[in-house]
Amino acid sequence: MKSKYIILVCLAGLVITLDQISKLYVAHHFQLHESLTVIPNFFNLIYIRNTGAAFGLLSRAPESFRIPFFIIIPLIALTIIVLIFKKTQETQLLMITALSLILGGAIGNFIDRLRFNYVIDFLDFHWFNKYHWPAFNVADSTIVIGVVLLIFYTFTHDNK
Repeated sequence: MKSKYIILVCLAGLVITLDQISKLYVAHHFQLHESLTVIPNFFNLIYIRNTGAAFGLLSRAPESFRIPFFIIIPLIALTIIVLIFKKTQETQLLMITALSLILGGAIGNFIDRLRFNYVIDFLDFHWFNKYHWPAFNVADSTIVIGVVLLIFYTFTHDNK
């Protein structure tokens, strides 16, 4: 097996595992909307069920649209990621890492969608309860890190 596929399986597998374990912990130890202060005026753990996309977009859309949308779009995205990954060369370690993080995060959130029709979010950053970043999870974090790495890779490598 090529080393890029070993990295993909290991890194994406680690992301999926950490994501699902953390969500399972929150779902079993918190009541819905329960919050635990970790760092006062900065960071809480909270149990949120996000029926929408990032920042809760489409959360109020009818289920007849929302549920099929959140099944079909991730499948298309996962297919595109895999196709790009197949064309990635063994030497493109940053690209391999970025795509593995994105794939693992996308699968982690997709598992929630299939199981519950929502995604469990629990990381709540805020500034003195005045300015809140929308709650997110491990999968969301790895997707963002992967996208940042892809952007960095794009600007630092001569791609044809």
